[in-house]
Amino acid sequence: MRIALIGYGKMGKAIERIARDRGHHTVAFDVQDSLESLTSENFDVAIEFTTPESAPDNLKFCLSHGVPVVCGTTGWLDRSAEVHEFCNQKNGTFFYASNFSIGVNIFFKVNSYLARLMNDQGYKVSVHEIHHTQKKDSPSGTAITIAEGIISNNQQYLSWSEVETAPNILPISSERIDPYPGTHTVKYDCEIDTIEMTHTAKSRTGFALGAVLVAEWMPGKQGVRSMNDFLSF
Repeated sequence: MRIALIGYGKMGKAIERIARDRGHHTVAFDVQDSLESLTSENFDVAIEFTTPESAPDNLKFCLSHGVPVVCGTTGWLDRSAEVHEFCNQKNGTFFYASNFSIGVNIFFKVNSYLARLMNDQGYKVSVHEIHHTQKKDSPSGTAITIAEGIISNNQQYLSWSEVETAPNILPISSERIDPYPGTHTVKYDCEIDTIEMTHTAKSRTGFALGAVLVAEWMPGKQGVRSMNDFLSF
């Protein structure tokens, strides 16, 4: 496959190594580079890992030029409806995940199941995440996805916040420490005991491999897709 890498930071370089090892041709576009040559004639798919500020326009550029695009940038989802609508208008293909690690996505499913089990059991729930100091957004997109899984499955909580303001607000706390690829912990606490569930990434490899596997899956797909489609959950 011919893969365009939009964003050439640490994640972009990790994706490049794995994609080339798997026999793909890659061309990297850094944040300041023009995307003029990024067309369906030149590329089969694009993988976007940049910044919250640039991601929506990058995604719309790909979709307007007929290039299916996989996005792992977080922190821009206040514009997700706009991008989804644009994708559908262009009959394009757009895939977003807050985390491409297969292990993390299994963690998401276990998290939702545990939240259902813990309804009305008297536990206070919290989410904590740790990442490296270069991460742009806080809390992480993965932590937000975890929180949304709890809120959707546990009637105790209505929304999440970085500041605990009411009993029905799920708190998310964040730390930035080098070198942390990512650690996420869900904690259920009461006077009797504490239950914790943690996912710890050992490197960026799981994220990068997941993004390449999704890119390989993209041909022939259409519309807005997610890890639920890819993993058939």
